[in-house]
Amino acid sequence: MIAQRLGTTALRRVAAKPDAFFTANSAARLGLASSQMSMMQTRPVATQKLTPVDGDAILAKQRLQRPVSPHLEIYDKKQTWFGGSAWQRITGAGFSGGLYVFATAYLVAPAIGWHLESASIAAAVAALPLALKGGLKFFIAWPFVFHSINGVRHLLFDLGKGFSRTNIIRTGWYLWGASIVGGLYVAFFL
Repeated sequence: MIAQRLGTTALRRVAAKPDAFFTANSAARLGLASSQMSMMQTRPVATQKLTPVDGDAILAKQRLQRPVSPHLEIYDKKQTWFGGSAWQRITGAGFSGGLYVFATAYLVAPAIGWHLESASIAAAVAALPLALKGGLKFFIAWPFVFHSINGVRHLLFDLGKGFSRTNIIRTGWYLWGASIVGGLYVAFFL
């Protein structure tokens, strides 16, 4: 309690007369400054007015000296494209896009005359042939299964587990196999 009052009192004194506390003499008195402080080098700063053309020329010259980012062609497609990272983003974007499209259609449906109620959708799916119905169910189920399994895999990567190249490739093949089997199970047995 006393330390708080002492700190508050000191802050009030500094706020009232900041020049008395923050000068070279007070810094030297406190031992914060050395004899080197007066021998510091300074460089005068000068500015000049440039035309837009001159400014663009300087900027172009600076850009030529910057390093070039690597192009996407340097990456191993087996590891990056067919791997789970890109497909995690693709399935997630598909979920988001599908949600927005269906939500918008559901809101607009009464004004247009569409019937997107649950009973209408269930009746429309029931009228489809069995092979088409199974394919449609797999098309919807596989991204959910893939996104779920790969999400756990990415969480393990975030923890630093299994982040070697051979492990990434091996778990990538396991991921594809498990997601296809899981998607078929969800489509045909649930």
